[in-house]
Amino acid sequence: MATITSLLTAEQYAVLPDSFDGPTELIKGELVTMSPARPRHGEICMRIVYLLTKFLEVTPLGRVVCNDSGMVTERGPDTVRGPDVSYYSYKRVPKGPLPDGLLNVAPELVFEVRSPNDRWSELHTKVAEYLNANVLAVCVLDDETRTAHLYFADRKPQVLSAEDEFTLPDILGDFRVTIRQFFE
Repeated sequence: MATITSLLTAEQYAVLPDSFDGPTELIKGELVTMSPARPRHGEICMRIVYLLTKFLEVTPLGRVVCNDSGMVTERGPDTVRGPDVSYYSYKRVPKGPLPDGLLNVAPELVFEVRSPNDRWSELHTKVAEYLNANVLAVCVLDDETRTAHLYFADRKPQVLSAEDEFTLPDILGDFRVTIRQFFE
């Protein structure tokens, strides 16, 4: 006897109750449970949010969201990823409280923090999804090597070491920090 299962849409996924055994993502219409992040992962995410928010309080260009806030990366079947940290300019998402549901626009910048068990092939799949969904830049921070892997929609990727400067003037204006600061 065959079983028929229906794939979820992003809108159906967005209204599911928070009653699962850990964080989830929607991958090509299917609900996927993920392992909870480790404390070090959360600490690095907090540093990203802190550094960006500190800058944006003085230079109000946009907003930062974290905690795997969902974004649609693909349609038909739908995929909803939860980037570790995302930056939305006020051009893409105007000032004011964010809606309860998913946003209908991609962030300009996404950060992913590589966990020890993350496979690079899976991270590259996520990076490609983000860029195809209209994200301008993706930064993958690797605590093991203290590097930042930057991927762009319109140019070659680059790898920055701990003492290199992180700056994306076309996205974040005058924001600049050394890569090391994300890991402190």
